[in-house]
Amino acid sequence: MLPVVPDRALTELGRTEGGPETLGLLVRDQHTRRLLLLRAVLDEVAAADPTVCSAAARDRLGEDWALLEEADRMEPPVRPAAWADESGAAPAAAYGGSPAPTPPAGTGVGPPLSPVRALVLHPFVGPWARHCLRGLRREPGPRTEREARELGRDLAHFGALAAVAAVRAGVSFAVRLTARDGVLTLPSLGALHTAAPGDAPVDVVHRRQSLTLRQRGAKDVVVHLQSGGIGAWSEAAAWTPAHALPGLLPGSGPVPLDDLDPYRTARGGPRHHELSGPVTLDDAERKRWLQSWSGIASVLRLGGEHRLTEAVALLRCLVPLSAPPGSTPGGRTTGSCSGTRREAFGAVLSSTPAGATTFAATLVHELQHTKLAALSDMLTLHHAGAGARYFAPWRPDPRPYDGLLQGAYSHLALADFFQRSALATTHPARRDAAWAQHARYREQVGAVLPSLVGSGDLTAQGRRFVDQMVAVYERLADHPAPRGQAARAQAYVRASRALWTQRHAPGE
Repeated sequence: MLPVVPDRALTELGRTEGGPETLGLLVRDQHTRRLLLLRAVLDEVAAADPTVCSAAARDRLGEDWALLEEADRMEPPVRPAAWADESGAAPAAAYGGSPAPTPPAGTGVGPPLSPVRALVLHPFVGPWARHCLRGLRREPGPRTEREARELGRDLAHFGALAAVAAVRAGVSFAVRLTARDGVLTLPSLGALHTAAPGDAPVDVVHRRQSLTLRQRGAKDVVVHLQSGGIGAWSEAAAWTPAHALPGLLPGSGPVPLDDLDPYRTARGGPRHHELSGPVTLDDAERKRWLQSWSGIASVLRLGGEHRLTEAVALLRCLVPLSAPPGSTPGGRTTGSCSGTRREAFGAVLSSTPAGATTFAATLVHELQHTKLAALSDMLTLHHAGAGARYFAPWRPDPRPYDGLLQGAYSHLALADFFQRSALATTHPARRDAAWAQHARYREQVGAVLPSLVGSGDLTAQGRRFVDQMVAVYERLADHPAPRGQAARAQAYVRASRALWTQRHAPGE
């Protein structure tokens, strides 16, 4: 049975907005789905044929689950770092910082979750669990060496998750974990580069606010934890700490800049049409991220207070990507790329942003995908098939109806964001640039709204949702862009349509 989505929430989301209650509704539903996903992994392991999951692997998963249960019974000393609370607010404790300050009023922050409950909402628990299920649900019988290795690695990662949850809860433990390709990742804490290559055992002992990592043929690595296990540093060169950007608001927690988690992108790299692969940042690149991030809250607020609200509520981590290869006609590089993963709720993947305005627009764009994907998990907006046949001026290829809806929704939010920014800024060059962006995005949305509205595949709730999108589009006309900006935007969309028709219409 699908959860109930109040009319007010559907209206707010259709307008590309969403107050704390509406955003909290999305987060709570995703939290529930994560719990069910974790339960599904446990059930599949229990029922798996021995040729798929060995008795030793099943027993080990039971031991890791027992550690999770012990952690869940403990009250967390402070709000867990890097994981959001159930209300939908951002985390409230820093890596390597002091205990979390009291969150500001109006952010919707509720009481902190237990370490296990917070663990469930960590973005990359979703991809990990789904990868486990794919390996467990294959037909019984002999498996290839690669298949067995992949499933073994996936199930072993559960031990690292349990260990981190126990650290957050202040539970002492001694466990043996397995490094993957010479790296043992402890999500949100950091990663150990092992002395031996390949998959190697690492004994991990947690006592009195420190971790001791032991491996054969190497000195022990001692990792020091801040109060409540927040932050992790070591003098050993083999340890790489996790990194984060400052909180968006005073009192809100940092946003993890995660270049360590093995599940941060699809296995073997992102499969999005134009995304580059993950990258490990050096100090210079981290500084560039920080420079673009600085002042981003004021840029978001300039485009509407609700843009800052949704970023605080939904953004759980950022995943750095390498600069993209050329993906435009002629082989020119686009210079940047970004994306989301439906199974990694709250994560935004992006190449290094060029500046605060570009970074803010990326968040506005990608968080609309996050909202719409979460809403689509809760209700059915349409029954359209997956056939790609619709024109979208932001893409060279035909789009399926759902892709058209996703794109129009994010572009509508950007049109609203840049219009508000243009009306609010007094800097002439920035105002002109904002109007140019607004004009192009609004014109692009206007080109596809008839296809969205005219579809007979919309459900009643989908119809109300799209009608709200139309209302926002019409409201934007109250403050039109300068004539020259509008004319250029119209010419751009006409040229895009002509080129698309030339390429694709004959084959329809």
